[in-house]
Amino acid sequence: MSDPVIHRLDLGHFVRPASETGTGLARVEAALAYLVHHDRGLLLFDSGLGEGSPETDAHYRPVRRSLDAALSAVGATAEDIALVINSHLHFDHCGGNPALVGCPVLVQATELAAARAGDYTIDALVTFPGAVYEQLDGEAELWPGVWVVPTPGHTAGHQSLVVEGSGGATLLAGQAYDFASEYACADLARRTGVPAAEGLWRPWLARMAELGVDRALFAHDHAVWTS
Repeated sequence: MSDPVIHRLDLGHFVRPASETGTGLARVEAALAYLVHHDRGLLLFDSGLGEGSPETDAHYRPVRRSLDAALSAVGATAEDIALVINSHLHFDHCGGNPALVGCPVLVQATELAAARAGDYTIDALVTFPGAVYEQLDGEAELWPGVWVVPTPGHTAGHQSLVVEGSGGATLLAGQAYDFASEYACADLARRTGVPAAEGLWRPWLARMAELGVDRALFAHDHAVWTS
């Protein structure tokens, strides 16, 4: 089996207001997704900034790049994608799903239930004609060397994707941590023996170590964590 190839897809950016950053300052954040070329086919991890809510647009001021354009830049089309994996169902991670009608979307059951309950995201990005969900309840190996792993924190149903290769394993972290620097601090706390009960790292980081993760890519940060 050949090593999977991971392409970063630039799907635009938005402005997170000062009220949400914890710093007192607004912040521009990238909206990144990832396309995985595997021997079994193409996997899409997250799908970009969704439309359909003027209130959300006024709040975050998104600038969108279409999923078609991002895929075309790496030699792919929406029709080529075999599976979509959403880290979670906020509008900036599942926004391209309606353009992938009929393609199975893998999501944790907890996450889908929260999104369907309302007041969670833009409803039309979750419930739309032709939506096909495959609900997961915990960890799953989708294809050889490709693992979905629950990474709760940002949302209770957040999940990430681990892609194994001959040189190590890459974590597509979504928004499990916002930034590579946050992930680095948390993993250092784990490795140096700080008890998880102190809240300085999330228990699922131990599973990443078991899977041999030595690189992590993020949804809102161009920086890459390496061990």
